Amino acid sequence: MSKDPTSPTFKQKAKKELKDFFIISLYLAFFFCALVTYTILLLREHGGSSLNYTFAIINALVIGKVILIGEMMSLGKRVEARPLYQSVILKAILFSLLVLAFHFLEEFIKRLIHGEPSGAVIHNINPDELIGRSVLVFCTFLPLFAFIEIRRVLGEEEFYALFFRRGGAEHPTISSGK
Repeated sequence: MSKDPTSPTFKQKAKKELKDFFIISLYLAFFFCALVTYTILLLREHGGSSLNYTFAIINALVIGKVILIGEMMSLGKRVEARPLYQSVILKAILFSLLVLAFHFLEEFIKRLIHGEPSGAVIHNINPDELIGRSVLVFCTFLPLFAFIEIRRVLGEEEFYALFFRRGGAEHPTISSGK
């Protein structure tokens, strides 16, 4: 059994996943910290707690890892043949549901650790808060998956050239549609 020389090595895969994790988590942290700032200003809290920002960053890291786990499980792979806007929306829905499932799992484990009965998880969840969080996560995921899907379609080099190289929009491969 010979190994395909064109397939990435373990080290290359790990490096790419770490880079993706960093970018996704940074995006989520920026969004969640902006939301914390908005909430503090909206509620007119004086001297907002840095603890709120810490939770936002931890939440971003956890959700970033959940996204990578979903990608490793090939979640949403079947929708990639659809038009880009459909692929983006469906992946945002699927990954929002995955985050929701992890939220339930997290709450379930927390309740068990604190000695509460396992049935208390569903009983003690506030449906309004759950709906609000789900809508927020979905809205956060729409632009994230738009960029992820555009990167998938264009290819990594073309995507980064488009955003980070001077004159990237005039890059010959991108503008010719190749």
